Amino acid sequence: MVTKTNKKSKHTVDMDAFTKAAECLKTLAHPVRLRFVQLLLHGRYTVGELAEDCDVPDNVASEHLRLMQRCGFFTSEREGRRVYYQVAEPHLANIIKCVEDRFLGD
Repeated sequence: MVTKTNKKSKHTVDMDAFTKAAECLKTLAHPVRLRFVQLLLHGRYTVGELAEDCDVPDNVASEHLRLMQRCGFFTSEREGRRVYYQVAEPHLANIIKCVEDRFLGD
């Protein structure tokens, strides 16, 4: 008698993980958000500083930052009346490197 085993392929994946990844990549796929990542990889910035650099209103910058925080890309820290944002996901550096090499290189 031959018994059938339930073999899982090495390539079996959790599609929920890919779904979550796709949602976060969609969030990242915006020019202002990509620029925020690029800036925040080099230091902490306030909403106003990020908004000014990207020439968007503060409330628009705040919405972008909120979406990025929801994906776990950024964190914020209050110091007095100012809120500073910083990168929480170190793998963003690899993504920005790819973007810079492909689209911003000479």
